[in-house]
Amino acid sequence: MSPRRNRPKAAGSSDRSAEADRAGRYGGWQSTEAWQGEEWSVRHVAGASAQGKTYRCPGCDQMIPSGVPHVVAWPEHAGVDDRRHWHKACWNAKDRRTTRVQRSRNAPRF
Repeated sequence: MSPRRNRPKAAGSSDRSAEADRAGRYGGWQSTEAWQGEEWSVRHVAGASAQGKTYRCPGCDQMIPSGVPHVVAWPEHAGVDDRRHWHKACWNAKDRRTTRVQRSRNAPRF
């Protein structure tokens, strides 16, 4: 039986890449997904990094409250101005949704 290794690794021998460090700095991990014939950058945002900010989800047209984990997605060829904040469930269901958002009579139009 070999002894347990409880010593932390040296600072210079980290296995994390610069990309992983950058994604971790912003509260989540980032990946690339294909959707509607385009490559999309998708970043999963932790709720703690979204404190004090509210966004409108393009999938359901509802507000994403402050502090709620969500997804930020944008086409890779576009700039940061094209980022959209989605509920995680709405992003996962984007292919099953219709193009027309169904609103109730009393729902505000933004």
